[in-house]
Amino acid sequence: MKVLKKIFYAWKYPAILLLGIGVSNIGAWIYLIAINLTMLTMTGSPLAVAALYVIKPLAALFTNTWTGSMIDRVSKRNLLVVLDVIRALLIAILPSLSSIWVIYSVVFLINIAGSVFYPASRAYITRLIPTEKRKRFNSLRSLIDSGAFLIGPAVAGVLFMIGTPDFAIYVNAVSLFLSGMLMTAMPDFEKDSSIQNGSGRLSFQLIKKDWTMVLAFSRKQVYIMLIYLLFSSVMVMTAALDSLEAAYSKEVLSLTDTEYGFLVSIAGAGIVVGAALNALVVKKLSTACLIGAGSLIVSVGYIVYAVSDSFTGAGVGFFVLSFALAFANTGFETFYQNNIPVELMGRVGSIYGLVEALLVIIATLLVGIMAQVISINVVVIAGSFFMLFISAVLLKVIFQPDRKPYYEFR
Repeated sequence: MKVLKKIFYAWKYPAILLLGIGVSNIGAWIYLIAINLTMLTMTGSPLAVAALYVIKPLAALFTNTWTGSMIDRVSKRNLLVVLDVIRALLIAILPSLSSIWVIYSVVFLINIAGSVFYPASRAYITRLIPTEKRKRFNSLRSLIDSGAFLIGPAVAGVLFMIGTPDFAIYVNAVSLFLSGMLMTAMPDFEKDSSIQNGSGRLSFQLIKKDWTMVLAFSRKQVYIMLIYLLFSSVMVMTAALDSLEAAYSKEVLSLTDTEYGFLVSIAGAGIVVGAALNALVVKKLSTACLIGAGSLIVSVGYIVYAVSDSFTGAGVGFFVLSFALAFANTGFETFYQNNIPVELMGRVGSIYGLVEALLVIIATLLVGIMAQVISINVVVIAGSFFMLFISAVLLKVIFQPDRKPYYEFR
């Protein structure tokens, strides 16, 4: 009984946080599908729908220059509650809008809130979860994220059957509001924190000072930031190659719409199986192994997909890369939480998130142009091998004998 009581108190707040994350993630999938259908119904234009996906990195570019300065100086618990409520309200008004440009503007504001939410939640999780529990927490979060990948679209489908996309959007607004209310039950580690008058006021000088501080930290901790940039580069390449996924499957592999849909389902199965196994064995795997081997296997999965000439080969590649993503992400999040000082986490995450957003935009445009000029087949294969090269460099850098302390509890 005492053991159960101890486990309950140890995991009470992490469990509430995971529940809030799960509710929010399922709602996010419902929103994504619903807003895509709404925009397509209003305009009949695939380009108008594609524009929704450009808004997210643009919002990151707009916010990440300054939000880290705010995040590190306010109560992160309260900030997360406010951001959830703001997103819920903004999403709730979407069905009442008739102008496409007004909808784009509101979606932009929603994505701004999302851009602030991610680095703030990262810093809050680091404060909440003790070092020895972080790997387990991150594996469970990965499992919840993968569950939302399957449950979210399924729930959206049910909602469309009993209602409309507008109804689904309202459900998402409610889910975000509930997520915010769950966060109010969490501890507030910075009760007295606020952006103070004078030297603490959010200003150009303060933001400039914070950028200088992050650059100084980066120069001092070159190894940590090298791992960050190498892993981010692997993720940037996945985003760039994913942008060609549908066209590659249809034009090169000659898949039907049904086969392509099944291919996406295989990827979903890989994510869930990988996340479930990851949650079971995570304690037996080192953080270094999770990041290095996970990233390398993701790259191998992309290569199998890229060089295949049949549905079966593509399916194997999709399953392998999706399977390995949970391991890689769990390892990297644990490394990040253990090596970036929590008082700097908002600023480091925001500034490097800005770099990553820029790289995603550049890489996506580059592979798109090259696919048009050269050939989509050559570009996907070349991009997959380039990703493998980055992963191999990452693996070599990770397993340097003198770098072992960076992957241990401290």
